[in-house]
Amino acid sequence: MVGIVADDLNSNAMHDSILDFAPSSTFTVSFALALIAGVLLKVWLTVRQIRYVAQHRNQVPSAFQSSITLSNHQKAADYTTVKAEIGLLELTLGSTVLLAWTLLGGLSALNVTLLQWLGGGMRQEIALLASFVLINGLIDLPLNLYQTFVIEERFGFNKMTIRLWIIDLIKSCAVGVIIGLPIVALVLWLMAAAGDRWWLMAWGVWSGFNLLLLLIYPSYIAPLFNKFLPLKDEILKARVTALMQRCGFTAKGLFVMDGSKRSAHSNAYFTGFGMAKRVVFYDTLLAKLSADEVDAVLAHELGHFKHGHIIKRIVSMLALSLIGFASLGWLGARLWFYQGLGVQPNLDAPNDGLALLLFLLVTPVFSFFMAPVLSIFSRKHEFEADAYAVAQTSGMNLASALLKLYQDNASTLTPDPAYVKFYYSHPPATERLARIMV
Repeated sequence: MVGIVADDLNSNAMHDSILDFAPSSTFTVSFALALIAGVLLKVWLTVRQIRYVAQHRNQVPSAFQSSITLSNHQKAADYTTVKAEIGLLELTLGSTVLLAWTLLGGLSALNVTLLQWLGGGMRQEIALLASFVLINGLIDLPLNLYQTFVIEERFGFNKMTIRLWIIDLIKSCAVGVIIGLPIVALVLWLMAAAGDRWWLMAWGVWSGFNLLLLLIYPSYIAPLFNKFLPLKDEILKARVTALMQRCGFTAKGLFVMDGSKRSAHSNAYFTGFGMAKRVVFYDTLLAKLSADEVDAVLAHELGHFKHGHIIKRIVSMLALSLIGFASLGWLGARLWFYQGLGVQPNLDAPNDGLALLLFLLVTPVFSFFMAPVLSIFSRKHEFEADAYAVAQTSGMNLASALLKLYQDNASTLTPDPAYVKFYYSHPPATERLARIMV
């Protein structure tokens, strides 16, 4: 890719720039219009969500009046509203930062500064990526702290201390450097050395890396942040094992995670891949659900495996990433891609780091409009997993378990329908329970 860009930036650079002005300006306008349209759409959806939840705040839906109190319904409404309002603040901040990095010249200025300090080459490109991540992290830090120690605290969910939060941050940074730095360096090397088809090799490396993470995450990374103890309740263990055998499922172990040291939210999940699969229950979940309800929740998760949802999602992720790498390979060789986003590419140094960062910044602006399609498939998978759970256990137990989870996590029972189409990976409670109880 570097060689291709260099051809555009030779001694006839002025002539090339004139020829490239039209596509550069066209791309600038396209990017700006997509960003504006996306922001307006997100604001419209969020305002709809806030208004819709507020309109239904003072009355529990009839289907839930026997199981959800008005006070809990109002708590969920207030929690949803506050999170939506914070989302608007995040949207404003994120859009401003995006413009600062691109059209206002922030990324170009950072790149030039590092070139002056370090010269061109791999060292400068890694420094560019690391600096970008560090600056973005510092910008996001105050809002993250506010969400954890003000919003989550206000609604009784936060269990973290400042000390634990700092320890988590240090561990996350260390893991990011140890795991992320080598893969980034390898991708940059391929971009520079592997010719026009570098993107295909880089995609293969990235795919293998992600599949490897699925294997090593449960045993080596997750335990850095939480304790995972074997399930000790012998009665529950026997029930869960029998259910798994009945469903033809095997796992490396049944574990209880100390989620309560960070949050009062509840969950259960499968993690890992192949022989490394684990069943993990939050300790908060086991404290709130009966054995029958735990069976139903586990059967739902088993339903995802039985219907091949996990494999389908992995294949989809790999396919989308292939399209992404191919797009990056094409865009990175176009002068207008850089200039259209407010960046002047290097004349005598690699532009791979710049291309990678610009692609990561721009892709979400355009891909957001695909959200309803992706959400449809995700909600379809959840319905299928629910149906499997009902066939294997009991619809009543699954419904009661879900109601407890909705209540304990302060999930609103009355989301705005349009908001659901864009943002909900799971069906809203009314639709989900209606199908379960048929």
